[in-house]
Amino acid sequence: MKAIILAAGEGRRLKPLTDHIPKPLLKINGQCLIEYHINALVKAGINEIIINVSHLGQQIIDTLGDGHRYNAKLAYSIESEPLETAGGILKALPLLGSNPFIAISADIFTDYHFKNLVDLPIHLAHLVLTDNPPFHPNGDFALEKSIVKNDGKPLYNFAGISVLSPLLFKDCKSGKFSLAPLLRSAINNFAVSGEYFQGIWHNIGTMEIYQTVQQKFANNKV
Repeated sequence: MKAIILAAGEGRRLKPLTDHIPKPLLKINGQCLIEYHINALVKAGINEIIINVSHLGQQIIDTLGDGHRYNAKLAYSIESEPLETAGGILKALPLLGSNPFIAISADIFTDYHFKNLVDLPIHLAHLVLTDNPPFHPNGDFALEKSIVKNDGKPLYNFAGISVLSPLLFKDCKSGKFSLAPLLRSAINNFAVSGEYFQGIWHNIGTMEIYQTVQQKFANNKV
């Protein structure tokens, strides 16, 4: 099984910090956000990892290299401009192959165990959901007996962790587009499973959140 780490975003809400450092390279307790994901994937037995890059992408490539020191094999999908989540994944599909793959947002900090997702039987997608953070109180999706719903109560937050089938993208054309409409369409066809995760999860989307997480985990690693 392969994985893709989505690392092409500009991190606009973290400016001016991200004018010079791509968000995936921001550090918590001395380790880059994206390195936490790489190490966790390798621990789960997933060694082939694709990383899509755009904004300051060469810094990410130069920092991580070929992945040898992580016991991983890293490949890069380079975007001249960010293609959003689904557009970036579609461009990277030739590197990901024809089997379902794990997709992770680079800008989250979590102790989720990716082993849970290895060889998970799915139709079109499987989503990890969490409690809604303060900046996103209304949530995204409902969960009913491991089936994700567009409507219902409570609505949970999509954690930026998923297993996706390449078939989810079969009718898509290259370009910039988001993942949410594809997921909602698949959900309407009862093709998306999910799970509720209650462990450590933070979206490093603002300077305030970044500083809070830095302080909270200054002497602890997930």
